[in-house]
Amino acid sequence: MKNGILKVNKPSGPTSHDVVDRVRKLTHLRRVGHAGTLDPFAKGLLLIGIGKGTRLLEYLLHQPKTYEVVMRLGIVTDTFDREGKVMEEHPVKVTNEEIRKTMESFIGEYEQVPPMYSSKRYKGVKLYELARRGKIINMPPKRVKIHSLKIEKIDLPYVRFTVNVSEGTYVRALCRDVGMKLGCGAIAQELTRISIGSFSVEEAIDVYELEEINEDKIISLQEITATLFPKVTVVEEAAEKILNGQKLKVNDVKDFEEFKKGELVRVVDENEKLLAIAVGERNSSFIFTLANQRRNEAILRPKKVFN
Repeated sequence: MKNGILKVNKPSGPTSHDVVDRVRKLTHLRRVGHAGTLDPFAKGLLLIGIGKGTRLLEYLLHQPKTYEVVMRLGIVTDTFDREGKVMEEHPVKVTNEEIRKTMESFIGEYEQVPPMYSSKRYKGVKLYELARRGKIINMPPKRVKIHSLKIEKIDLPYVRFTVNVSEGTYVRALCRDVGMKLGCGAIAQELTRISIGSFSVEEAIDVYELEEINEDKIISLQEITATLFPKVTVVEEAAEKILNGQKLKVNDVKDFEEFKKGELVRVVDENEKLLAIAVGERNSSFIFTLANQRRNEAILRPKKVFN
């Protein structure tokens, strides 16, 4: 089976781990994982790492995510979504303009308290597991960022909107916070993730409708890293060097895209095969200077190699 990333359109109902198990069954592989949990009631894009693709999941986790959301005003549940136990109900006495101004006020950075029912961990235990035991943990707020928010339709008590958020942002918690600011409470009624970074839910597959996975649907390691990191091409003799964990020097480099010191880059051979993810030890602008001065110094340190 091909190594890489599979775009899955998760239906409402299964957990993200259920989807991973389904892909394991279809591929007959154990080395399968996902980038970014989707709540069971939520649907949409889930990026699944297959084989060596699992080694790239940590970089996909940091990508901004876009959701289509239906928020219901006038209700509060313990999970901040339609699946939870109703804790409060309030009349919805707000105008469309008040809703717009309130929601737009969240664009930018703000301190968000994670939901108690979430996969976030406290002392190694997932919060939802503690909640089910009746243990309520008051987690400290985390600084998150709402990159953009667009209201699509207001049909009270429902508000449909599209939002692009930073890593670690809980859209359920955003609905809670909007409801609190409006004074009537709110929950996430529907939640669909439509993109992660540059990857869209378009052409994603529903693994529950398949009996096997076509390898053509798996995005290669080369394609994935091309969206994430600048490229450095090395000469033939340097390929084995970096695969053995050695640093790359000026004379090892054939071509490169600009990168900064400390930035991650993708190292490929002359045939575009991915060799490694490496860390820049110099700004790429110094390479020409070093070459002109015949100083064959180290410029890249391997972080992950792909034998």
